[in-house]
Amino acid sequence: MHNKTSKLKLPALSESLSFKDLEGLMKPTVHVDEFSSKMGDDDDIIVVSFFLRDQQAARDLMNWFEKGYDFVLDADKSPGELKPNRYLVYVELRRRSTAGGHVEELLTDLNTLTEYELDDWVMHYKGKEVPFSRDAFDKMVPLSPRAYRERYEKDLNEVRSAAGLPVVVSYDHRDPALQTIQSAAGII
Repeated sequence: MHNKTSKLKLPALSESLSFKDLEGLMKPTVHVDEFSSKMGDDDDIIVVSFFLRDQQAARDLMNWFEKGYDFVLDADKSPGELKPNRYLVYVELRRRSTAGGHVEELLTDLNTLTEYELDDWVMHYKGKEVPFSRDAFDKMVPLSPRAYRERYEKDLNEVRSAAGLPVVVSYDHRDPALQTIQSAAGII
């Protein structure tokens, strides 16, 4: 006798990435700080992003980043196509002195999925493209909340000053003891 309440159970379908699955689907450019963080303030979070040519590949890469690295705070993909067959995957990392090494690890590991070696990658940051290296990343990208605020508040304060508005300072260079403690703690 057939029981109307019984249901056929199917195994869960799981997609995952295998060796060289993303060959021909990515361009070897890592974009840095082109997008704002959805998890926190831009002075505390670095957003790196990658373009892919396939929606499912973007979804799989997002999951790969999120599940494979304890230093990845969040990974996401664009909700739709940015252009025909162009999707974006975002990865959020803490803005700390270790960020360049973390990005280097991501790019090195992407060799298992793509045709690109670490030396093939280009970094796009603030309108400039340079061959990726940890050294270039560490020199170009502010690696602490304080360094970020100092760099970008300076620009904003120049505009405020030119407009006759008061200058705003949210950082203070005058307390060397505090700077030493913050530096030892890795927060500046």
